[in-house]
Amino acid sequence: MKNYFKTPVGRLRIVAILEGISLLILIFIGLPFKYILDIPEVVKTIGPIHGAFFLLYVFLTLSVATEYSWKGKIISKVLLACFVPFGTFYVDRNILKPIYENK
Repeated sequence: MKNYFKTPVGRLRIVAILEGISLLILIFIGLPFKYILDIPEVVKTIGPIHGAFFLLYVFLTLSVATEYSWKGKIISKVLLACFVPFGTFYVDRNILKPIYENK
């Protein structure tokens, strides 16, 4: 795990997982609490955390894309994944992991 912090792709992988987890918590826990149980505190807590991970994910994606000269198709896949539940996990496994392992 310590080696992930040493490379841009490793850092993007960490943020991708954290962004994906925060999105799942927000959608599957926060929103039901807010709209079904009328308890908005979960969304008020998780929302800004997810927003920070989202912005960091976008920033790191663009940074890695520039450094590795990614084509538009890969950039689009990686960026669109953060809007889909479980999307960042797919990107981590199928796009980022092979790049990280072949560094």
